[in-house]
Amino acid sequence: MVQSFNSQPATRNSQTVFDVIVIGAGASGMMAAGRAAEMGARVLLLEKMPRIGLKLGITGKGRCNLTNQGDINAFLDSYSPDSRFLRNCLARFFNQDLMNFFEQRMVPLVVERGGRVFPKSNKAGDIVSALLEFMKDNKVSLIKGQAVKEIVVHSGRVEGVETQNGAFKARAVILATGGASYPKTGSTGDGYRMAQKAGHTIVPIRPFLIPLKVKEPWVKDLQGVSLKNVSATVFINGRKDRSEFGEMLFTHFGVSGPIILTLSGQVADVLKQGRVEISINLKPALTQEQLDERLKRELKTHHLKGLQGILKFLLPSRMIPVFLALSKIPGDKKGNQISAEERLRIRTLLTDLRLTVTGTRPLEEAIITAGGVLLKEVNPKTMESTIISELFLCGEVLDIQGKTGGYNLQAAFSTGWVAGESAAKRVTGDK
Repeated sequence: MVQSFNSQPATRNSQTVFDVIVIGAGASGMMAAGRAAEMGARVLLLEKMPRIGLKLGITGKGRCNLTNQGDINAFLDSYSPDSRFLRNCLARFFNQDLMNFFEQRMVPLVVERGGRVFPKSNKAGDIVSALLEFMKDNKVSLIKGQAVKEIVVHSGRVEGVETQNGAFKARAVILATGGASYPKTGSTGDGYRMAQKAGHTIVPIRPFLIPLKVKEPWVKDLQGVSLKNVSATVFINGRKDRSEFGEMLFTHFGVSGPIILTLSGQVADVLKQGRVEISINLKPALTQEQLDERLKRELKTHHLKGLQGILKFLLPSRMIPVFLALSKIPGDKKGNQISAEERLRIRTLLTDLRLTVTGTRPLEEAIITAGGVLLKEVNPKTMESTIISELFLCGEVLDIQGKTGGYNLQAAFSTGWVAGESAAKRVTGDK
């Protein structure tokens, strides 16, 4: 069924030649379709799922962290493998542009800790609705429940798409199918297969922003414990690597939370290289000397209390039984009985709580997918393929990924905006 905002709706297997066909009604696809139509192109948006914006609707636990208030350098520092690729897209449609876009469409926004931007309603559905109105206002034609099988290419130039129900012709095609995580929302890696069949190189996909599984059985006892203002450091075969500061969460299988998710992409890449550990520093604001003085002070002040009671001034209560078991110090041992060697054990656990990483959760649970279309095969100024003329790519199908905090959705919106604008200019002759 065609849901058309155009006065002359499209029909399946019609001989109508669209200016632009967009594959995928996610964040980047809806933005690309709306922008291309706004630029004067006749646009058809094809979505294989019965509803649009399904993955967008569950981002940020249903709240939708759509961008971040950081400056351009903070953004560029947040992407891999090559943040320079996004510089032009971000320059043309950045965070304030995106915020203005939604606020002008009656979606008030709020800025929270870390510069993260959310709809004031805490409803991701408001973001989806605003994008739908954007497309409606610009007369985008939409067909839901229509899976694209392949991009039709002849002599190095796009001619349209082949769907489960026939072909649609177009002067340009925008591939915006997303990644391969959360497959129930329609993100099943179709875009990688289509791009590869058209001739593009696909960097192997893997989970990114994904919780980690660990070996230590005691983490199950800490399930649900959230830690703030801690640091996590990756160790590869005993060698210190990258660190992150902020919040984390213990789960029944291991660890999650913002700093763990940020480190997870790197961890996934090196797991086959040897032993990978995560060191948790529960008191990163203190030097070893300062922490030792703090411990001496607590033990002296509460010298008649058992260690279990003293640790309440240093740790969340649910961590204390696990901490005592790891320290091998009786919980009823009084403060004035704690030896220097035992104090060292306490200090070591507070600053270097080690976890052995055994793997990541499945790709299906990843917030985003790493890997995708090789960036060298896409023009960063236009998002057009350098291999297939009039084929544009945007969003998660590209091999670009950012840390948590609104960076990935901004990349999707920015690349979608540029792809839509560039495709419309390309086919309407507006250079």
